[in-house]
Amino acid sequence: MDIVIDNLLKIQLNKLNIQITQLYLNRMKRISLLVFILISTLCEGQELKTLDYPDSLIKKRRNTVIISESIATISSLALLHEVWYKNYNTGKFHFFDDGKEWMQVDKMGHAMVSYYVGIAGIEALKWSGAKKNKATIWGGSLGLIYLTGVEFLDGYSDRWGFSGYDMLANTSGTALAIAQNLIWDEQRIKLKFSTHQSEFAAYRPNLLGSNFTERILKDYNGQTYWLSLNIKDFLKEESNFPSWLNVAIGYGAEQMVTGDVHADWCLTNPICDDLTRYRQFYLSFDADLSKIEYKRKFFKLLFGSFGFLKFPAPTY
Repeated sequence: MDIVIDNLLKIQLNKLNIQITQLYLNRMKRISLLVFILISTLCEGQELKTLDYPDSLIKKRRNTVIISESIATISSLALLHEVWYKNYNTGKFHFFDDGKEWMQVDKMGHAMVSYYVGIAGIEALKWSGAKKNKATIWGGSLGLIYLTGVEFLDGYSDRWGFSGYDMLANTSGTALAIAQNLIWDEQRIKLKFSTHQSEFAAYRPNLLGSNFTERILKDYNGQTYWLSLNIKDFLKEESNFPSWLNVAIGYGAEQMVTGDVHADWCLTNPICDDLTRYRQFYLSFDADLSKIEYKRKFFKLLFGSFGFLKFPAPTY
């Protein structure tokens, strides 16, 4: 049985490696990284949650987790360098100030990726029998470690650069995952995502998407990121409050056709003068479908795997 479980874990980690590489090859260093990695990591994390955690460390499992994650991280970064960054000029390590771009909506995506990859890392080490604090700190840092490697590749590229703001976002997502696990041994406040089709992608379809799927992935105007809080988790245990009902606070921005308001594209496109970008904050209800008790574990796995998506509800 252990051999079967080990093989399943290796397969999930390999899938994560392949998806990360493919996403960055397309240079969707945006919400595309979020969507596909989250599907992979959440499926992995939820699948591991259906297993019983051992009471003591199983070294074989721990070694499987460490070796698999190390190989996945190193090989994907090496491949990324060979097939992507080598196509551009490289030079001395340098920094890139992108803190004002896209009104920080892209930074929310960074935080969310780091958060969910960290959760998958925590669950993997708990499956190995590692102690809570070690599993949380080391496993929860998985997303930050990988994204730091990507930032260093950016830092040596003449076209981009090491972004301190990206790192701040990555660290924030990791901190959210680790802190909650240390304090509550669960994630009471989750990062979630929702999207809608905006009218602004039509101005720059090459950048913001030319079809429905591309716009979901690339148009920051249509993206909203949420902090979804489970209400019952903060009430007394005997409370009859619905365990699946959350309250969510969202953030987004609109009327953006360039990353920076002073971008060169605007010099020859007067539409920029007619668009005044602005932030939006939302309040809504949400549903955590993984909190519902199902007779079959399949449904818990199914709904848990898409738990990063904000449940549609009236928004204020």
